[in-house]
Amino acid sequence: MSELERALATIARGADEIIKREDLAERLKQGRPLRIKAGFDPTAPDLHLGHTVLLNKMRQFQDLGHQVIFLIGDFTGMIGDPTGKNVTRKPLSRDDVLANAETYAEQVYKVLDREKTELRFNSEWFGKMSAADMIRLAAQHTVARMLERDDFTKRYAAQQPIAIHEFLYPLVQGYDSVALQADVELGGTDQKFNLLMGRALQEHHGQPPQVVLTMPLLEGLDGVNKMSKSLGNYIGINEPAIDIVTKTMKIGDELMWRWFELLSFDVSLDELARMKHGVASGALNPRDVKLRLARELATRFHDATAAEQAIAGWHAVVRGEGDTSLLPQSDVTVPAEGMRLAALLTAAGLTASNSEANRKLKERAVRIDAEVAEDAQRVFHAGFEGVLQVGKRNFARVRLVLA
Repeated sequence: MSELERALATIARGADEIIKREDLAERLKQGRPLRIKAGFDPTAPDLHLGHTVLLNKMRQFQDLGHQVIFLIGDFTGMIGDPTGKNVTRKPLSRDDVLANAETYAEQVYKVLDREKTELRFNSEWFGKMSAADMIRLAAQHTVARMLERDDFTKRYAAQQPIAIHEFLYPLVQGYDSVALQADVELGGTDQKFNLLMGRALQEHHGQPPQVVLTMPLLEGLDGVNKMSKSLGNYIGINEPAIDIVTKTMKIGDELMWRWFELLSFDVSLDELARMKHGVASGALNPRDVKLRLARELATRFHDATAAEQAIAGWHAVVRGEGDTSLLPQSDVTVPAEGMRLAALLTAAGLTASNSEANRKLKERAVRIDAEVAEDAQRVFHAGFEGVLQVGKRNFARVRLVLA
């Protein structure tokens, strides 16, 4: 395999679509660092593993010697991209955008090489645009073309409102590529329309149209829906190592392979194929394979020591091997009269409600310090410390303190 073929194989790993692959090959042959752009609207203060699918691809481009541009959409964030929504998304205030952008800028360096990353804000150019400039930009596409976008089409057919400012979003994102003279733009599959808009606007401005590379949307812990904080099916990259490990160990065996393909740097596609065969033949335990992924993710977002400590804590609870004191401890506040077990499980985040907690108690699925809990009426007071567990993999080491 030639150097060009290896580079194309690395870039294509996990990608949904490359438009156009032949254009990418031609640009790689030029031997110059390509300008790789990906934009992120700071709609929430924290990044999760779903965001890192694009960050991982950006890091692969960095490792191949290319210039990565992490674009924070502080201007577009105030418009609000409705992608994937069937209603208008509420724009963020300027203060919200700036606060979230500041946290983004630090979190991305857990994946990207700080020295090889160009951090930009699209307010750099849009903040200087006049109303006349924006009207000229809006004149470059028609309403009919905008309605080709799937979510707009569905909302229009359902007679749901579409605000005029929403039509500006694809144009504004596309113009970012003009301003940055991007060679390649990365985005999720739900961003394809916007990414292609960048190609069209670059051609309009006399630039070679960028290559568009779309990545799949990562399914969350439920294995069904896109990873999302609002759905609670996410792993935040700032979460403690023990949470990254325990949540990763909860995902289904089939989802595990997709996570390996999209999130792992350590496992090649050839090795991944060998592991799949090993699990299918019974030679490998899927739990051990999943633990390898959990270790890699915890190490990336923390360090090797924290990852090993988290894995030791997981073994201590789930397999009864080791010292549960290795688990990080969290405080739960209780009133002076104490708190019954069901309420405590809910307060500790192990059950969604007291009724669920009571159901788990009846199923004998609750343990306290490895012992099955049977007394639903037991009251816990400030000063109690121990490991609460619901099911095999849902646990927390807690200390009760007075409210």
